[in-house]
Amino acid sequence: MKKKLLLICCFLVNIPFTTSQNTVGTISITNAVEEGYTLFTNHTEVFLINNCGQVVKQWTSDFPPGNAVYLLENGNILRAGRTSSTDITFGGQGGVIELFDWDGILLWRYFYDTPQHRQHHDVFPMPNGNILILAATVMTDTEAIQAGRDPNSLPDSELYNERIIEVEIVGFNQANIVWEWNINDHLVQDFDNTKDNFGDVSASPEKLDINFLNGGSGGANWLHINSIQYYPNLDQIVLSSRNLSEIWIIDHSTTTAEAATSSGGTYGKGGDLLYRWGNPQSYRQGTEIDRRLYGQHYPHFIDDGLNDAGKIILFNNGNGRNPSFSEAFIINPPTDAPGVYSYTPDTAYGPLSTDYNYLDPINPQDFFSNILSSAQRLPNGNTLICEGANGRLFEIDTNENLVWEYISPVHNISGLILTQEDDPGTIPNNTFRAIKYTPDYPAFLNRDLTPGNVIELNGNLNPCDNLDVNEFEIANISLYPNPVIDQLYLSGSSEVNSYILHDVLGNIVREKMLDAQSINFSSLNSGIYFLRLRSDNSSITKKIIKQ
Repeated sequence: MKKKLLLICCFLVNIPFTTSQNTVGTISITNAVEEGYTLFTNHTEVFLINNCGQVVKQWTSDFPPGNAVYLLENGNILRAGRTSSTDITFGGQGGVIELFDWDGILLWRYFYDTPQHRQHHDVFPMPNGNILILAATVMTDTEAIQAGRDPNSLPDSELYNERIIEVEIVGFNQANIVWEWNINDHLVQDFDNTKDNFGDVSASPEKLDINFLNGGSGGANWLHINSIQYYPNLDQIVLSSRNLSEIWIIDHSTTTAEAATSSGGTYGKGGDLLYRWGNPQSYRQGTEIDRRLYGQHYPHFIDDGLNDAGKIILFNNGNGRNPSFSEAFIINPPTDAPGVYSYTPDTAYGPLSTDYNYLDPINPQDFFSNILSSAQRLPNGNTLICEGANGRLFEIDTNENLVWEYISPVHNISGLILTQEDDPGTIPNNTFRAIKYTPDYPAFLNRDLTPGNVIELNGNLNPCDNLDVNEFEIANISLYPNPVIDQLYLSGSSEVNSYILHDVLGNIVREKMLDAQSINFSSLNSGIYFLRLRSDNSSITKKIIKQ
């Protein structure tokens, strides 16, 4: 949070002051941090915190994470929870999807949890109000063998198919399934020519080899998809298979019937894989030397208006790599047309190298999370990283300087809250993912964002109190008149050199350098806008009413 809010925070919240280094909560912060609010979930709680670690909003569920959580544009919270079911169990298990309003009222609770299917890891809020749900379904050993699985690679005597369903919310606890995709409709094998899906694995990159185990045991949870993210620009879904160390892209424009085939949809390939990357051994177009991913999480297209928009960012965990270290990747899949990915037969999908790769700048092995985690590109060019296994959230600028660091003080199993100066390494404070929302995000319109206490006990605001006082210069800008008809004037704006104007839906209306002490609003429609003013190392957002 910028200094303009920090001073207010100090008066609003009575927090004991100490001079020691924080061990949990906000560890460090600089003026270059992106202004905004970070969302994450631990135990049964969902927290929305400012950059000082103060809770701006908190939601409580009856269920621990299962695992994803999102803040919707209308202020609602979409969250997956973990039930006590033991029918389908593995890391990331869920079973229930919940929708809460801004005030914490439960609006909808839908169980997708039976002996034959169970939600896990991720859900996704669609632009039309529907919800994508990731689920595992059970294939018996007979079904798996008929699909071409080597019987010697069935130690659990069953196999989990991975399914995505899109549901329409009905009432308080019901849903209509309006679309479905299953990976078991897109398999290939060359093990047994008397069984289904027999073909040439190396010539079928659009299919998944049911016998590729990536060095694993072949257990029921052989794929372990841990993320589904939708990209509306292309109407495509990005998936992450942790156990196979691959990301996949599929077409969402198909009907359910087409999604079970290899034809139909915008891209003409039905539900087959449109693109895959990270481990070309899976379709026999490379060796271990060509492998780039190791148990990755949260691959997604970077949104419009951000640096590297349209490229894919992900957290590469490094699980199973020797030596072990994590990194954040950005790749730019080569295309022949928008959403049509370039491929040359008998080769691996490109690119050969990443467009961006963050490692710990001093010792790569000091940055390592074998599970969970995420990376997110922010409007000011910074990158927010969640080092999930350690409950550590941190933000780096474009020069990879650390500009914000936060350690979750919440015991992920019991909900125990640490006291400041406790060692966070003594508890499991695992954090699945963290997402930052800027102040102009529509969910915050007309909301009370008064900061409360920090999460940790005996907390303090030392890191924020020590911010450079120069931040006051951009924080104390005067804008007038507001409401505005034609010209909006800036006073005390010597630090400001550019601005971005958003509408209430978050769309960029204008982005340009500031070449005068005023901004012309005369051509804009009446309504509410959010004006982000930028200096060389900071930014601030103001709400503007255009009459």
